[in-house]
Amino acid sequence: MEQKTIGLLGGMSWESTLEYYKNINQGINKKLGKHHSAKIAMVSVDFEPIEVLQSSGIWEDETAKILSKAAKQIEAANADFLLICTNTMHKVLPQIEQNINIPILHIADAAAEAILKDGLKKVGLLGTAFTMEQEFYKERLQSHGLEVVVPQKEDREIVHKVIYDELCLGITKESSKKEYIKIINFLAQEGCEGIILGCTEIGLLVQQEDVDVKLYDTAAIHANKAVEMALG
Repeated sequence: MEQKTIGLLGGMSWESTLEYYKNINQGINKKLGKHHSAKIAMVSVDFEPIEVLQSSGIWEDETAKILSKAAKQIEAANADFLLICTNTMHKVLPQIEQNINIPILHIADAAAEAILKDGLKKVGLLGTAFTMEQEFYKERLQSHGLEVVVPQKEDREIVHKVIYDELCLGITKESSKKEYIKIINFLAQEGCEGIILGCTEIGLLVQQEDVDVKLYDTAAIHANKAVEMALG
């Protein structure tokens, strides 16, 4: 079977990009067997300048330039389609799309497909403050008919801080895991049928066996959808 080449725009953070690379290669091997692995064209950016821009509050145009340049490099390496290996930077997906001619597999579309397949309608959303509080991500999920609930302000601050100060640096703390589980359980009590791990690092901290409510790890879902597209 001839594979399509998967384009990965990673590095935000490299900790979760590593999971993408592993999951995609494992997925291809599981489907094709023997010594098969994925055909991947990847550009991994330096996250520090992007994080600094995010902290400034006026980051959309400048980060779009950085990621559009990387996307062009991926396209030049003959990728057939592109994944942005982070939820938050999908904010600038429209600008990136204008600079390339290959399709981008939106992470929220992949997540929504998995959720709807399970018959769920009301979901909680964890992620960076940008992902939880701005409309670019929630609206994409809502366009699929999903009701999206985010944690209360104090909990959103905890989720955001743990992502940037710990998970993006490869640090996982038991105390942070307990906080996340508490927040997830509160959302479940509020009627959420599932919880979207809407930051690609969260799956490094919390796994399905930690909670009763269904978790949707966007990094894993995104990678699995890429495998499907590459073999489709």
